[in-house]
Amino acid sequence: MSEVTLRGNPIQVVGDFPQPGQQAKPFRLVNGDLADIELSAYAGKRKVLNIFPSVDTPTCATSVRKFNSQASSLQNTVVLCISADLPFAQKRFCGPKGWITWSTCRPCAAANSWSTTAWRSPTARWQESLPVPW
Repeated sequence: MSEVTLRGNPIQVVGDFPQPGQQAKPFRLVNGDLADIELSAYAGKRKVLNIFPSVDTPTCATSVRKFNSQASSLQNTVVLCISADLPFAQKRFCGPKGWITWSTCRPCAAANSWSTTAWRSPTARWQESLPVPW
């Protein structure tokens, strides 16, 4: 189990984070048109996964804006904005800017591929009474 922090408070994460430069395992999420999409849709390009909980929180919204602004200058690179938001919310926030969004609104194959899931955190209090699933 790994650990990250939120406002200085530890949050347990089941599994290990992918390392920089590590090749992502194949996974499927949902694009803005509610269609399944895989990383192979961007074959030949470097892919940066910008993963955040929700665009409807001020902190995430600010970080997504800043991240995408800085990443826009990368050559041969596509930035995939991935969140648990429904594609409709993602389109409202990211669509006008032309950002590519993917949703985990269906079972999250990305988390399952890497076996990483936030566990026992302030944003997931319902999990506190559950045993670790792995």
